[in-house]
Amino acid sequence: MSSPTSAPASAHVVDPAGGCPHALNADLRAQGPVADIVLPGGVPAAVVLGHDALKEFLAHPDVAKDARHCPAMKDGTIPADWPLRVFADAQGMHTADGADHRRLRSLVGSAFTARQVERLRPRIEELTAGLLDGLGRAAAEDPDGVADLRTHFALPLPMSVICELLGVDPEHRGRLHDLTYTVIIATDTTPAQVTAAVRELVELLGTIAAARRAAPGDDLTSALIAAREAGGDRLSEAELIGTMRLMLVAGHETTLNLISNAVRALCTHRDQLALVLEGEAAWSDVVDETLRWDGPVSWFPFRYPTRDLAVGGTVIPQGTPVLAGYTAAGRDGAFHGPDADRFDITRPGAARHLSFGHGVHYCVGAPLARLEATIALEQLFTRYPDLDLAVPEAELPHQRSFIGNSVQELPVRPLRR
Repeated sequence: MSSPTSAPASAHVVDPAGGCPHALNADLRAQGPVADIVLPGGVPAAVVLGHDALKEFLAHPDVAKDARHCPAMKDGTIPADWPLRVFADAQGMHTADGADHRRLRSLVGSAFTARQVERLRPRIEELTAGLLDGLGRAAAEDPDGVADLRTHFALPLPMSVICELLGVDPEHRGRLHDLTYTVIIATDTTPAQVTAAVRELVELLGTIAAARRAAPGDDLTSALIAAREAGGDRLSEAELIGTMRLMLVAGHETTLNLISNAVRALCTHRDQLALVLEGEAAWSDVVDETLRWDGPVSWFPFRYPTRDLAVGGTVIPQGTPVLAGYTAAGRDGAFHGPDADRFDITRPGAARHLSFGHGVHYCVGAPLARLEATIALEQLFTRYPDLDLAVPEAELPHQRSFIGNSVQELPVRPLRR
Protein backbone atom coordinates (compact mmCIF):
# COMPACT_ATOMS: atom_id res chain seq x y z
CA MET A 1 0.00 0.00 0.00
CA SER A 2 0.99 3.61 -0.48
CA SER A 3 1.52 6.33 2.10
CA PRO A 4 -1.12 9.09 2.27
CA THR A 5 1.13 11.39 0.25
CA SER A 6 2.09 9.10 -2.61
CA ALA A 7 0.58 6.33 -4.68
CA PRO A 8 2.25 3.37 -6.37
CA ALA A 9 2.35 3.27 -10.16
CA SER A 10 -0.09 0.34 -10.07
CA ALA A 11 -2.80 2.33 -8.26
CA HIS A 12 -6.09 2.61 -10.10
CA VAL A 13 -6.85 6.16 -11.20
CA VAL A 14 -10.52 6.80 -10.45
CA ASP A 15 -12.61 8.28 -13.27
CA PRO A 16 -14.50 11.29 -11.84
CA ALA A 17 -17.34 10.59 -14.29
CA GLY A 18 -18.07 7.34 -12.49
CA GLY A 19 -20.39 5.01 -14.36
CA CYS A 20 -21.60 1.48 -13.75
CA PRO A 21 -19.16 0.09 -11.14
CA HIS A 22 -19.50 -3.66 -11.48
CA ALA A 23 -16.89 -4.48 -14.14
CA LEU A 24 -14.30 -2.30 -12.41
CA ASN A 25 -15.17 -3.82 -9.04
CA ALA A 26 -14.64 -7.32 -10.42
CA ASP A 27 -11.26 -6.40 -11.92
CA LEU A 28 -9.98 -4.78 -8.73
CA ARG A 29 -11.43 -7.43 -6.42
CA ALA A 30 -9.67 -10.15 -8.45
CA GLN A 31 -6.38 -8.56 -7.39
CA GLY A 32 -7.27 -8.53 -3.70
CA PRO A 33 -9.82 -7.28 -1.16
CA VAL A 34 -8.10 -3.88 -0.83
CA ALA A 35 -6.92 -1.69 -3.71
CA ASP A 36 -4.73 1.39 -4.01
CA ILE A 37 -6.52 4.17 -5.88
CA VAL A 38 -5.89 7.76 -6.90
CA LEU A 39 -8.92 10.00 -6.41
CA PRO A 40 -9.70 13.04 -8.59
CA GLY A 41 -7.20 15.77 -7.81
CA GLY A 42 -4.37 13.25 -7.55
CA VAL A 43 -5.16 12.23 -3.96
CA PRO A 44 -3.86 8.75 -3.02
CA ALA A 45 -6.39 6.61 -1.18
CA ALA A 46 -7.60 3.04 -0.80
CA VAL A 47 -10.87 1.18 -1.31
CA VAL A 48 -11.94 -1.97 0.55
CA LEU A 49 -13.72 -4.28 -1.90
CA GLY A 50 -14.15 -7.73 -0.36
CA HIS A 51 -17.13 -8.52 1.85
CA ASP A 52 -15.21 -10.00 4.78
CA ALA A 53 -12.49 -7.35 4.58
CA LEU A 54 -15.04 -4.55 4.47
CA LYS A 55 -17.04 -5.95 7.38
CA GLU A 56 -13.85 -6.17 9.43
CA PHE A 57 -12.74 -2.67 8.44
CA LEU A 58 -16.08 -0.98 9.15
CA ALA A 59 -16.17 -2.27 12.72
CA HIS A 60 -12.46 -2.09 13.52
CA PRO A 61 -11.66 -0.14 16.71
CA ASP A 62 -8.58 1.38 15.05
CA VAL A 63 -10.54 2.98 12.21
CA ALA A 64 -11.85 6.53 12.65
CA LYS A 65 -14.29 8.83 10.85
CA ASP A 66 -12.84 12.10 12.16
CA ALA A 67 -10.50 13.68 9.56
CA ARG A 68 -8.08 14.82 12.25
CA HIS A 69 -6.69 11.28 11.89
CA CYS A 70 -5.71 12.07 8.27
CA PRO A 71 -2.54 14.21 8.21
CA ALA A 72 -2.96 15.06 4.53
CA MET A 73 -6.30 16.72 5.34
CA LYS A 74 -4.65 18.91 7.99
CA ASP A 75 -1.23 19.86 6.64
CA GLY A 76 -2.33 21.24 3.27
CA THR A 77 -1.28 18.21 1.23
CA ILE A 78 -4.93 17.88 0.27
CA PRO A 79 -6.06 21.41 -0.69
CA ALA A 80 -8.92 23.13 1.09
CA ASP A 81 -10.96 23.36 -2.12
CA TRP A 82 -10.70 19.65 -2.99
CA PRO A 83 -14.33 18.72 -3.79
CA LEU A 84 -14.31 15.49 -1.77
CA ARG A 85 -13.29 17.36 1.38
CA VAL A 86 -17.01 17.87 2.01
CA PHE A 87 -17.00 14.30 3.34
CA ALA A 88 -14.26 15.18 5.81
CA ASP A 89 -15.07 18.75 6.80
CA ALA A 90 -18.77 18.46 7.65
CA GLN A 91 -19.62 18.20 11.35
CA GLY A 92 -22.08 15.50 12.28
CA MET A 93 -22.36 11.91 13.41
CA HIS A 94 -20.98 10.68 10.07
CA THR A 95 -17.61 12.35 10.84
CA ALA A 96 -17.57 11.75 14.60
CA ASP A 97 -16.14 8.99 16.74
CA GLY A 98 -16.63 7.67 20.25
CA ALA A 99 -18.60 9.79 22.68
CA ASP A 100 -19.24 12.54 20.13
CA HIS A 101 -20.75 10.01 17.73
CA ARG A 102 -22.93 8.47 20.44
CA ARG A 103 -24.13 11.93 21.53
CA LEU A 104 -25.10 12.97 18.00
CA ARG A 105 -26.64 9.65 17.05
CA SER A 106 -28.78 9.64 20.19
CA LEU A 107 -30.38 12.92 19.08
CA VAL A 108 -31.80 11.41 15.90
CA GLY A 109 -31.85 7.69 16.59
CA SER A 110 -35.20 7.66 18.40
CA ALA A 111 -36.92 9.01 15.28
CA PHE A 112 -35.75 6.03 13.20
CA THR A 113 -36.48 3.02 15.39
CA ALA A 114 -38.51 0.28 13.76
CA ARG A 115 -41.52 1.21 15.90
CA GLN A 116 -41.35 4.92 15.06
CA VAL A 117 -40.82 4.23 11.37
CA GLU A 118 -43.79 1.86 11.27
CA ARG A 119 -45.96 4.77 12.44
CA LEU A 120 -45.11 6.45 9.13
CA ARG A 121 -46.56 3.61 7.05
CA PRO A 122 -50.00 5.21 6.43
CA ARG A 123 -48.43 8.48 5.29
CA ILE A 124 -45.93 6.70 3.02
CA GLU A 125 -48.74 4.65 1.50
CA GLU A 126 -50.77 7.82 0.92
CA LEU A 127 -47.86 9.62 -0.72
CA THR A 128 -47.09 6.57 -2.86
CA ALA A 129 -50.64 6.29 -4.16
CA GLY A 130 -50.74 9.96 -5.11
CA LEU A 131 -47.42 9.81 -6.90
CA LEU A 132 -48.50 6.73 -8.84
CA ASP A 133 -51.55 8.67 -10.01
CA GLY A 134 -49.17 11.34 -11.25
CA LEU A 135 -46.91 8.80 -12.95
CA GLY A 136 -49.89 7.40 -14.85
CA ARG A 137 -51.03 10.88 -15.89
CA ALA A 138 -47.57 11.81 -17.11
CA ALA A 139 -47.38 8.67 -19.23
CA ALA A 140 -50.92 9.19 -20.58
CA GLU A 141 -50.02 12.73 -21.67
CA ASP A 142 -46.89 11.59 -23.49
CA PRO A 143 -47.34 10.55 -27.15
CA ASP A 144 -45.29 7.41 -26.53
CA GLY A 145 -46.79 6.64 -23.14
CA VAL A 146 -43.46 7.22 -21.41
CA ALA A 147 -42.72 8.86 -18.05
CA ASP A 148 -39.49 9.24 -16.08
CA LEU A 149 -39.94 7.11 -12.98
CA ARG A 150 -37.18 8.92 -11.09
CA THR A 151 -38.73 12.35 -11.64
CA HIS A 152 -42.34 11.38 -10.99
CA PHE A 153 -41.98 8.69 -8.33
CA ALA A 154 -38.60 7.46 -7.03
CA LEU A 155 -37.37 10.95 -6.09
CA PRO A 156 -40.45 12.73 -4.70
CA LEU A 157 -41.45 9.82 -2.43
CA PRO A 158 -38.38 9.70 -0.15
CA MET A 159 -37.81 13.44 -0.53
CA SER A 160 -41.33 14.17 0.72
CA VAL A 161 -40.99 11.74 3.63
CA ILE A 162 -37.65 13.04 4.91
CA CYS A 163 -38.64 16.67 4.42
CA GLU A 164 -41.86 16.15 6.36
CA LEU A 165 -39.83 14.50 9.13
CA LEU A 166 -37.45 17.47 9.18
CA GLY A 167 -40.14 20.12 8.82
CA VAL A 168 -38.88 21.40 5.45
CA ASP A 169 -41.45 23.40 3.51
CA PRO A 170 -42.29 22.09 0.01
CA GLU A 171 -40.89 25.13 -1.81
CA HIS A 172 -37.34 24.24 -0.73
CA ARG A 173 -37.34 20.58 -1.72
CA GLY A 174 -36.39 20.82 -5.38
CA ARG A 175 -33.42 23.07 -4.71
CA LEU A 176 -32.28 20.92 -1.78
CA HIS A 177 -32.11 17.89 -4.07
CA ASP A 178 -30.10 19.77 -6.69
CA LEU A 179 -27.65 21.06 -4.10
CA THR A 180 -27.18 17.79 -2.22
CA TYR A 181 -26.60 15.97 -5.51
CA THR A 182 -23.91 18.46 -6.50
CA VAL A 183 -22.23 18.43 -3.09
CA ILE A 184 -22.44 14.74 -2.20
CA ILE A 185 -23.24 12.52 -5.18
CA ALA A 186 -21.69 14.03 -8.31
CA THR A 187 -17.94 13.42 -8.55
CA ASP A 188 -17.22 15.16 -11.85
CA THR A 189 -17.66 18.61 -10.31
CA THR A 190 -15.11 21.43 -10.09
CA PRO A 191 -13.93 22.98 -6.82
CA ALA A 192 -15.79 26.18 -7.69
CA GLN A 193 -19.05 24.31 -8.28
CA VAL A 194 -18.81 22.44 -4.99
CA THR A 195 -17.81 25.53 -3.02
CA ALA A 196 -20.77 27.49 -4.38
CA ALA A 197 -23.18 24.61 -3.76
CA VAL A 198 -21.94 24.04 -0.19
CA ARG A 199 -22.33 27.74 0.59
CA GLU A 200 -25.88 27.83 -0.77
CA LEU A 201 -26.81 24.57 0.94
CA VAL A 202 -25.57 25.78 4.33
CA GLU A 203 -27.46 29.06 3.89
CA LEU A 204 -30.66 27.26 2.90
CA LEU A 205 -30.44 24.83 5.81
CA GLY A 206 -29.82 27.80 8.10
CA THR A 207 -32.98 29.42 6.75
CA ILE A 208 -34.95 26.25 7.40
CA ALA A 209 -33.55 25.96 10.93
CA ALA A 210 -34.39 29.62 11.62
CA ALA A 211 -37.98 29.03 10.51
CA ARG A 212 -38.30 26.06 12.85
CA ARG A 213 -36.70 28.02 15.68
CA ALA A 214 -39.24 30.80 15.20
CA ALA A 215 -42.17 28.41 14.87
CA PRO A 216 -41.30 24.99 16.36
CA GLY A 217 -43.33 22.04 15.19
CA ASP A 218 -43.60 18.29 15.63
CA ASP A 219 -40.55 17.64 13.45
CA LEU A 220 -36.97 16.46 13.83
CA THR A 221 -35.38 19.85 13.17
CA SER A 222 -37.40 21.45 15.96
CA ALA A 223 -36.41 18.58 18.26
CA LEU A 224 -32.72 19.02 17.41
CA ILE A 225 -32.94 22.75 18.09
CA ALA A 226 -34.71 22.15 21.39
CA ALA A 227 -32.06 19.62 22.43
CA ARG A 228 -29.32 22.10 21.59
CA GLU A 229 -30.90 24.98 23.49
CA ALA A 230 -31.86 22.86 26.49
CA GLY A 231 -28.51 21.13 26.82
CA GLY A 232 -26.26 24.03 25.95
CA ASP A 233 -23.40 21.98 24.55
CA ARG A 234 -25.43 19.12 23.18
CA LEU A 235 -25.44 20.37 19.59
CA SER A 236 -23.47 23.21 18.05
CA GLU A 237 -24.81 25.25 15.14
CA ALA A 238 -22.37 23.50 12.78
CA GLU A 239 -23.48 20.12 14.11
CA LEU A 240 -27.12 21.10 13.66
CA ILE A 241 -26.56 22.03 10.01
CA GLY A 242 -24.36 18.98 9.46
CA THR A 243 -26.98 16.67 10.94
CA MET A 244 -29.75 18.21 8.83
CA ARG A 245 -27.60 17.81 5.71
CA LEU A 246 -26.84 14.19 6.52
CA MET A 247 -30.51 13.39 7.16
CA LEU A 248 -31.55 15.02 3.88
CA VAL A 249 -28.95 13.28 1.76
CA ALA A 250 -29.16 9.86 3.38
CA GLY A 251 -32.93 10.17 3.66
CA HIS A 252 -33.63 10.60 -0.04
CA GLU A 253 -30.65 10.09 -2.39
CA THR A 254 -30.02 6.51 -1.33
CA THR A 255 -33.69 5.50 -1.37
CA LEU A 256 -34.14 7.18 -4.75
CA ASN A 257 -31.36 4.97 -6.11
CA LEU A 258 -32.63 1.88 -4.30
CA ILE A 259 -36.12 2.18 -5.80
CA SER A 260 -34.69 2.96 -9.26
CA ASN A 261 -32.29 0.02 -9.19
CA ALA A 262 -34.97 -2.39 -7.97
CA VAL A 263 -37.32 -1.36 -10.79
CA ARG A 264 -34.55 -1.79 -13.36
CA ALA A 265 -33.72 -5.20 -11.94
CA LEU A 266 -37.31 -6.43 -11.98
CA CYS A 267 -37.98 -5.10 -15.47
CA THR A 268 -34.94 -6.92 -16.82
CA HIS A 269 -35.60 -10.09 -14.79
CA ARG A 270 -39.29 -10.73 -15.44
CA ASP A 271 -39.02 -14.22 -13.94
CA GLN A 272 -38.09 -12.65 -10.60
CA LEU A 273 -40.95 -10.17 -10.88
CA ALA A 274 -43.32 -13.08 -11.56
CA LEU A 275 -42.18 -14.81 -8.37
CA VAL A 276 -43.09 -11.88 -6.17
CA LEU A 277 -46.33 -11.08 -8.02
CA GLU A 278 -47.39 -14.71 -7.59
CA GLY A 279 -46.59 -14.62 -3.87
CA GLU A 280 -43.61 -16.99 -4.05
CA ALA A 281 -41.28 -14.30 -2.72
CA ALA A 282 -41.73 -11.10 -0.73
CA TRP A 283 -41.14 -7.50 -1.71
CA SER A 284 -38.66 -7.33 1.15
CA ASP A 285 -36.69 -10.02 -0.68
CA VAL A 286 -36.54 -7.74 -3.72
CA VAL A 287 -35.25 -4.90 -1.57
CA ASP A 288 -32.49 -6.96 0.04
CA GLU A 289 -31.34 -8.57 -3.20
CA THR A 290 -31.24 -5.15 -4.87
CA LEU A 291 -29.20 -3.78 -1.98
CA ARG A 292 -26.76 -6.65 -2.42
CA TRP A 293 -26.68 -6.91 -6.22
CA ASP A 294 -26.89 -3.26 -7.25
CA GLY A 295 -26.73 -1.15 -4.10
CA PRO A 296 -27.50 2.58 -4.15
CA VAL A 297 -24.05 3.60 -2.89
CA SER A 298 -20.89 2.40 -4.60
CA TRP A 299 -17.66 3.69 -3.01
CA PHE A 300 -18.33 5.85 0.04
CA PRO A 301 -15.75 8.23 1.63
CA PHE A 302 -14.02 8.32 4.20
CA ARG A 303 -12.52 6.37 7.06
CA TYR A 304 -8.94 6.59 8.37
CA PRO A 305 -6.83 3.91 10.07
CA THR A 306 -5.40 5.31 13.29
CA ARG A 307 -2.38 3.01 12.91
CA ASP A 308 -0.93 0.88 10.13
CA LEU A 309 -3.70 -1.67 9.75
CA ALA A 310 -3.74 -5.11 8.12
CA VAL A 311 -7.05 -5.70 6.32
CA GLY A 312 -7.60 -8.80 4.23
CA GLY A 313 -3.89 -9.45 4.20
CA THR A 314 -3.02 -5.92 3.02
CA VAL A 315 -1.55 -3.20 5.22
CA ILE A 316 -3.28 0.18 4.92
CA PRO A 317 -0.96 2.88 6.29
CA GLN A 318 -2.09 5.08 9.15
CA GLY A 319 -4.04 8.16 8.04
CA THR A 320 -4.92 6.88 4.55
CA PRO A 321 -8.33 8.09 3.28
CA VAL A 322 -10.28 4.87 2.70
CA LEU A 323 -13.53 4.35 0.81
CA ALA A 324 -16.01 1.58 1.59
CA GLY A 325 -16.67 -0.41 -1.59
CA TYR A 326 -20.28 -1.41 -0.97
CA THR A 327 -21.17 -2.42 -4.54
CA ALA A 328 -17.97 -4.46 -4.76
CA ALA A 329 -18.65 -6.32 -1.52
CA GLY A 330 -22.20 -7.05 -2.66
CA ARG A 331 -20.97 -9.15 -5.58
CA ASP A 332 -18.05 -10.78 -3.83
CA GLY A 333 -18.26 -14.41 -4.90
CA ALA A 334 -16.06 -15.51 -2.02
CA PHE A 335 -18.92 -14.61 0.33
CA HIS A 336 -22.11 -14.65 -1.77
CA GLY A 337 -21.20 -17.65 -3.89
CA PRO A 338 -20.09 -18.24 -7.49
CA ASP A 339 -23.37 -16.84 -8.84
CA ALA A 340 -23.00 -13.52 -6.99
CA ASP A 341 -23.45 -11.63 -10.28
CA ARG A 342 -26.93 -13.09 -10.70
CA PHE A 343 -30.05 -11.26 -9.47
CA ASP A 344 -32.01 -13.83 -7.47
CA ILE A 345 -34.60 -12.74 -4.93
CA THR A 346 -34.77 -16.29 -3.50
CA ARG A 347 -31.04 -16.28 -2.69
CA PRO A 348 -30.37 -17.58 0.83
CA GLY A 349 -28.56 -15.04 2.96
CA ALA A 350 -29.07 -12.07 0.63
CA ALA A 351 -29.87 -9.90 3.65
CA ARG A 352 -26.29 -10.33 4.89
CA HIS A 353 -25.13 -7.53 2.60
CA LEU A 354 -23.29 -4.48 3.90
CA SER A 355 -25.16 -1.79 1.97
CA PHE A 356 -26.32 -0.08 5.18
CA GLY A 357 -22.84 -0.34 6.66
CA HIS A 358 -21.76 -2.28 9.72
CA GLY A 359 -20.78 -1.49 13.28
CA VAL A 360 -21.50 1.69 15.22
CA HIS A 361 -22.01 3.72 12.02
CA TYR A 362 -24.67 1.35 10.65
CA CYS A 363 -27.22 3.50 8.82
CA VAL A 364 -29.69 4.91 11.34
CA GLY A 365 -32.26 5.33 8.56
CA ALA A 366 -32.18 1.71 7.36
CA PRO A 367 -35.69 0.86 8.69
CA LEU A 368 -37.16 3.88 6.90
CA ALA A 369 -35.39 3.10 3.60
CA ARG A 370 -36.62 -0.51 3.73
CA LEU A 371 -40.19 0.54 4.45
CA GLU A 372 -40.29 3.18 1.72
CA ALA A 373 -38.80 0.87 -0.90
CA THR A 374 -41.05 -2.05 0.01
CA ILE A 375 -44.23 0.06 -0.14
CA ALA A 376 -43.09 1.78 -3.34
CA LEU A 377 -42.37 -1.45 -5.23
CA GLU A 378 -45.48 -3.27 -4.07
CA GLN A 379 -47.82 -0.43 -4.98
CA LEU A 380 -45.99 0.32 -8.25
CA PHE A 381 -46.19 -3.19 -9.68
CA THR A 382 -49.65 -3.85 -8.23
CA ARG A 383 -50.95 -0.74 -9.98
CA TYR A 384 -48.89 -1.21 -13.14
CA PRO A 385 -47.98 -4.93 -13.47
CA ASP A 386 -47.01 -4.44 -17.13
CA LEU A 387 -44.64 -1.57 -16.39
CA ASP A 388 -41.43 -1.89 -18.37
CA LEU A 389 -38.39 0.11 -19.42
CA ALA A 390 -39.01 2.43 -22.36
CA VAL A 391 -35.46 2.03 -23.68
CA PRO A 392 -32.94 -0.84 -23.49
CA GLU A 393 -31.20 -0.85 -20.13
CA ALA A 394 -27.78 -0.47 -21.77
CA GLU A 395 -28.87 2.91 -23.13
CA LEU A 396 -29.78 4.38 -19.74
CA PRO A 397 -27.28 7.09 -18.73
CA HIS A 398 -25.51 6.23 -15.50
CA GLN A 399 -24.97 8.76 -12.73
CA ARG A 400 -21.73 10.68 -13.15
CA SER A 401 -20.49 9.47 -9.82
CA PHE A 402 -18.34 6.80 -8.22
CA ILE A 403 -20.18 7.41 -4.94
CA GLY A 404 -23.81 7.05 -5.99
CA ASN A 405 -24.84 4.05 -8.08
CA SER A 406 -27.86 4.37 -10.32
CA VAL A 407 -29.04 5.90 -13.57
CA GLN A 408 -29.71 9.58 -14.17
CA GLU A 409 -33.17 8.95 -15.59
CA LEU A 410 -35.49 5.97 -15.82
CA PRO A 411 -38.04 6.24 -18.66
CA VAL A 412 -40.78 3.64 -18.28
CA ARG A 413 -44.09 2.71 -19.86
CA PRO A 414 -46.48 2.07 -16.97
CA LEU A 415 -49.35 0.93 -19.17
CA ARG A 416 -49.49 -1.64 -21.95
CA ARG A 417 -50.06 0.06 -25.33
